Amino acid sequence: MSHGPSLFDLHFPDSPDFELERRHAAAFNGALCGVDEAGRGPWAGPVVTAAVVLDYDNLPDGLNDSKKLTEAKREELFDQIVARAHVCTASASPATIDTLNIRAATLSAMVRAVNGLALVPDYVLVDGRDVPRGLQQPGQALVKGDGRCLCIAAASIVAKVTRDRMMVRLEGHVPGYGFAQHKGYGVPQHHAALAELGPSDHHRMSFKPVRIAGS
Repeated sequence: MSHGPSLFDLHFPDSPDFELERRHAAAFNGALCGVDEAGRGPWAGPVVTAAVVLDYDNLPDGLNDSKKLTEAKREELFDQIVARAHVCTASASPATIDTLNIRAATLSAMVRAVNGLALVPDYVLVDGRDVPRGLQQPGQALVKGDGRCLCIAAASIVAKVTRDRMMVRLEGHVPGYGFAQHKGYGVPQHHAALAELGPSDHHRMSFKPVRIAGS
């Protein structure tokens, strides 16, 4: 299987087009899969990926790029997506990120998310510029895909909500860093906590601010 640009290369406009995407999905027996991630940039916690195959006859209302939605709307849509679509998530730990690097860890997790779907997709659309090696089906990278494609938007919501919930739970295991508030991103509160407490086992030591704090 070639992992370069797909020979099919589906067209998507700059904003979601339901009828166009529905036709694309029909060309692949409805098994069109969107893939996205959450958490490439934070200093702590896992990167989480999601793969979603939508039912275009039963779509949740208001699907959009997760970054454009309120937390309450993301939570509402998450429950609807999980109830109405085929969904699988996969993550990579800070240790894996430090070993492989964030890009490779993310792409590996994306493959595991796709492979974990109960419905095997026929075509995969990935947000960004990379098609992960290891996919068993044709794949296409779509820059800013979470704002152009409904199935990628759904994946972005699932990945974001899943990771946010993980970081809230992590706060209970390693209090003091503020993970429940900033989700591991490099905000001033997190920087101050690192300076005072040093890195935890859940920090990414390959990220420069964490490495400096731990030296």
